[in-house]
Amino acid sequence: MKRNKFILSALAIAAAPFSTFSKNKNEMQRTDKGFKVNAGEGRIHGHIKLKGINQNILDVKISGSDTDGGFAMFEQTSLSQGKGTPLHVHHFQDEVFYVVEGSYFFQVGEDKFHLAAGDSIFMPMKVAHAWTQVSEKGKMTVLFQPAGKMESFFTTLAAFDKEPSKEEMSKLFKDNEMQIVGPPLKIE
Repeated sequence: MKRNKFILSALAIAAAPFSTFSKNKNEMQRTDKGFKVNAGEGRIHGHIKLKGINQNILDVKISGSDTDGGFAMFEQTSLSQGKGTPLHVHHFQDEVFYVVEGSYFFQVGEDKFHLAAGDSIFMPMKVAHAWTQVSEKGKMTVLFQPAGKMESFFTTLAAFDKEPSKEEMSKLFKDNEMQIVGPPLKIE
């Protein structure tokens, strides 16, 4: 009798992580309906106003919660001429930028690229990359595949009540499956 109780208890404990995972999967269920997101609007969070990296605005157009984590798409309105991201690595995501307006300077690995309206760039996971805004204003569509924790990264960054310190930024990157590996990119 005691052996049966022990086996049932062990099975219940072993199954607990799977029931939690199952619950989380249901909370992040892929949508079965199409939807429209209007120009200049964000689907879930409204305008996400960044702090620390630059003062740009992000609008979530397609959330990772819409795609069961498959991908996420943002529209970035760039308001920070001469600023961009530090050199960093995404451990689990590919990233694509499509320039809608303005101009930018990118580094992917050792290669550097100037992009203008209509240009796009692919940055594979595990490859260090950075970008800097060249023009006074700009706009880009940004796609992450899979979605990962990017939505969380941007909403957490926007929630800071002051400009985050280097240590806070490093921790935020790490908490969201990225790593800062160098300084921001200087325009060449």
